[in-house]
Amino acid sequence: MNALVPLPVLLPLSATGLSLAFGTRLKRFQRFISVAVLTAVLGLSIALMIAADRDGPLTVHLGDFAPPLGITLVADRLSGLMLTVSSAVTLCVLVYSLGQGMADRDEETPVAVFHPAYLILVAGVSCTFLAGDLVNLYVGFEIMLVASFVLLTLGGTGPRIRAGSTYVIISLFSSMLFLTAIAMTYAATGTANFAQLAGRLAALPLGVQTLIQATLLTVFAIKAAVFPLAAWLPDSYPTAPAPVTAVFAGLLTKVGVYCMLRTETLLFPGNRLGDLLLAVALASMTVGILGAVAQTDLKRLLSFTLISHIGYMVFGIGLATRQAYSGAIVYVVHHITVQTTLFLVAGLIERRGGTTELTRLGGIARAAPLLAVLFFVPAMNLAGIPPLSGFIGKLGLMRAGVADGSVWAWVLVTGSAVTSLLTLYVMAKVWNLAFWRAAPPGQAAHGTVLESDDDSDDDSDPGPDRMHGTGDEGVRPRHEPAGRAVAATLHGHAVTTTTTLPYPMTWATAATVTLGLAFTVFAGPLTSYTDRAAAELLARVPYTEAVLGR
Repeated sequence: MNALVPLPVLLPLSATGLSLAFGTRLKRFQRFISVAVLTAVLGLSIALMIAADRDGPLTVHLGDFAPPLGITLVADRLSGLMLTVSSAVTLCVLVYSLGQGMADRDEETPVAVFHPAYLILVAGVSCTFLAGDLVNLYVGFEIMLVASFVLLTLGGTGPRIRAGSTYVIISLFSSMLFLTAIAMTYAATGTANFAQLAGRLAALPLGVQTLIQATLLTVFAIKAAVFPLAAWLPDSYPTAPAPVTAVFAGLLTKVGVYCMLRTETLLFPGNRLGDLLLAVALASMTVGILGAVAQTDLKRLLSFTLISHIGYMVFGIGLATRQAYSGAIVYVVHHITVQTTLFLVAGLIERRGGTTELTRLGGIARAAPLLAVLFFVPAMNLAGIPPLSGFIGKLGLMRAGVADGSVWAWVLVTGSAVTSLLTLYVMAKVWNLAFWRAAPPGQAAHGTVLESDDDSDDDSDPGPDRMHGTGDEGVRPRHEPAGRAVAATLHGHAVTTTTTLPYPMTWATAATVTLGLAFTVFAGPLTSYTDRAAAELLARVPYTEAVLGR
């Protein structure tokens, strides 16, 4: 079983070459390769999760070089669960993107680039979850960065290039900071391997330990979009195509949370920075949800709720107890699925109503009842309505806070409850404006062509929705600032609204809704698994013995 550990990384990387080779000539074969590989990765992830739960952490030293020289990959309960959920979500998003590409009738080169970039992104995510050392973790981040920039800028529209550039600048800064942290760690300990660091870091002076810990936490907080290091996110994500935004918002920020979980438990036990993490968690919850309350564009609203709910996960990490870690892991799994689903729904709303601006939407519940259901279920799940998985995760975190009993813990319990109520308010606001009320005057009719975007500086069109015409009429490009949500295809071309939503996009969204509900139905086995994962994280010995062989 150990031999299977590298495959979630190697399969997507190998398939990338095939996808590029067949590209524009055999589009159907390219799609088949992507779907087949991600299906195989999902099957492998499930097998690794079951094996890690039954037999303990699985390890492989690539090239048979022992630490600290070799590349070590490790699959334990936490990484196995994260791999499984991320593989399921990325497969659903891929099917959604295929449906969007076919519905748009996009036949140009960017879609040929989409599949290789998407496979590389999946490989980078898998690499970070399996990394057994800081250097390999850094490599995983860089793989994700390269693929992310390609995906964010698909179509080459002005807003996408500007937003993608912001994302890359922030990511490169965090990468340089990460390299600095790795250099400091290696200089102080002589290794970057997690299992060896677990023993050697404790022998360092307290000030050196704290400096390394704070530097790594800063890197991972940028990746996770933790306040106050999250200002880049609302301007970077909304401009991207719906499937790209969905997988970024649902998954990539959780990679940062995963790294915080891994390093805080394995490398820096003792919770020295616990109060700081709790303060940051409260700030993320509060600022994020207040930002969401102020938004009228659905994509930006969801981006702010993403920042807010990252605070719940940091809350669990800051408490640093078994119950808190278990609750945090449940919430990570829940949030990956629900946040991805809501952004996929936003893409469907954009295709149905012509915009994600809530003041220009209405009547969707009557016109598209299935779409209303696809939004309502994950919206209530995000708000934490019982008995959905969002409630289960929040309840576990709040119980851990009450059990801790400190002043900070009680403040966070109160902040969590208030944030949940405000999230419910925000979701009710979206429901009322976009779904429940009657359609406002000027809403896009069937066949309306929305304006695409490029770097033109023509601002003469006063239309609030940037709509002008129907059918196959020409589209005048228009300049928009970075961060503005713009309706566009994967290529950045004009979107034509439809009354009948493309079936693959609808099915893929329904699959993620079902996955979120499955966490509720199987809440007992899920929480039992996360409790065992939390115990394994705190024990540390199973991980270090599996890697070092003693």
